[in-house]
Amino acid sequence: MATSVSPSVIDLEKQYLLQNYARYPLVLHRGKGCYVYDTSGKRYLDLIAGIGVNALGYTHPRITKVLREQAGLLLHTSNLYYHEYQGPLAARIAGASGLDRVFFCNSGAEAMEAALKMARSHGRKIDPQKIEMVALENSFHGRTFGALSITGQEKYRRDFEPLVPGARFVHRNDINGLEHAVSDKTAAIVFELVQGEGGIFPLTAEYVRKARELATKHNALLIFDEIQCGVGRPGTHFAYQMFEPAILPDVMIAAKPIACGLPLGFIAANERAATGLGAGMHGSTYGGGPLACRVALEFFDILDPLLPHITEVGSYFRMRLTDLAKHYSFIKEVRGFGLMIGVELDMPGKQIVLDAMEEGVLINCTHETVLRMLPPYILTEQDVDRGIAVLNRVFKKAKPA
Repeated sequence: MATSVSPSVIDLEKQYLLQNYARYPLVLHRGKGCYVYDTSGKRYLDLIAGIGVNALGYTHPRITKVLREQAGLLLHTSNLYYHEYQGPLAARIAGASGLDRVFFCNSGAEAMEAALKMARSHGRKIDPQKIEMVALENSFHGRTFGALSITGQEKYRRDFEPLVPGARFVHRNDINGLEHAVSDKTAAIVFELVQGEGGIFPLTAEYVRKARELATKHNALLIFDEIQCGVGRPGTHFAYQMFEPAILPDVMIAAKPIACGLPLGFIAANERAATGLGAGMHGSTYGGGPLACRVALEFFDILDPLLPHITEVGSYFRMRLTDLAKHYSFIKEVRGFGLMIGVELDMPGKQIVLDAMEEGVLINCTHETVLRMLPPYILTEQDVDRGIAVLNRVFKKAKPA
């Protein structure tokens, strides 16, 4: 296993920390570009990028410059006062998304909580019984009570029930099931346009258009969760812009890459939905602070010219993976958009992840059998070739069930 294991660091965590994820035995020390280095100096090609957060890789010179400058000026103000960057960032997001109002928070789960509160408030103004949320089986929206209540995976919900009532779950791309679930009691329909933790499963344009039609018909809010699948990852600013024409939501939430590793999430809404959260109905102490907002503005400046590159390198990566899959019967499917890629196996993928790490490539496995790759947007074809060579060696050693 990786030689970077530091017993002192790991033992301290085991003794004093409440556990987060099940950690891999790897202690990371620094990063540069698409690569990270462990405490012994070993280099790893990072194809998971902090679960989609480090979209510009590590120590990007423009991001580092902005961090240094702003750290010497102002880190935090609270939302009692204005600062120079929150308004311009909100305008930038509104322009990129086609929506009207933006609220800043610290994470994707917080953004989902705000969206659910907005939907409940909007629905109750119409009818006190209009509180239901229609969500998808196999979805993942976060670990807070509200987000868990619309997460369509029992393994995440069971230990914390009863949760917030009113959730109804339907199967992905099942139009008939969606039509039966949505009614005048529906406050919101909530989708990930590409299910991330659920295994990199995209929704069809036909299904999403039907959701838009039903939300309009029943005066419900259509909410798109773009925490993992948006903010450049599909090769467009947001995943709903992949459709021709774009299918505009009433509310969209995002987080992960926008501040390049600093905690920042947001909710964007049209004017109709935004009336659901008036001043004082929701708040955040840290959300939209000057450091995170200034970094996010720089991120958008860097992102815009990168979008064609994301599409091109993502297509190349999927093509190389598809070619590789022809040589291994245990690979069932390669799927995804842009630089959001899943490789479904017919066996557990944990050992493949560990073997790839030993060979110097970081990926992860979701739903036990789907290898998930969310690489930095600056990934090159040369980096892809390096990753494919490692995966080929690892696959050769794999032992199908």
